[in-house]
Amino acid sequence: MEKLSAQELTLHIAVNLGRLGRFALEGKEARLKQFLAETEEFVQQLALAPKSSLFQETFDFFLKTFNRLKSNIRLDSDWAEESYTWANILTHRAKLA
Repeated sequence: MEKLSAQELTLHIAVNLGRLGRFALEGKEARLKQFLAETEEFVQQLALAPKSSLFQETFDFFLKTFNRLKSNIRLDSDWAEESYTWANILTHRAKLA
């Protein structure tokens, strides 16, 4: 499989975060965990990928939030909102990656 750029990985993560928010609101824990695992793979790849210094600070802050969300899965609107918020942030910041 072709190696994805930091920008592509960031967009994949953003799309999945939107899905995670939706699954949390819909109470679909199995689907949420499935996409959380996929998102984790993208996050690990992005951690190793070359990134711009402008994006690194955003990524570091996101990583802390993602690890907290991952370790405290809740099927509620607060968890979903945080996932949606980061989907939006990463979509807009991807061009800086």
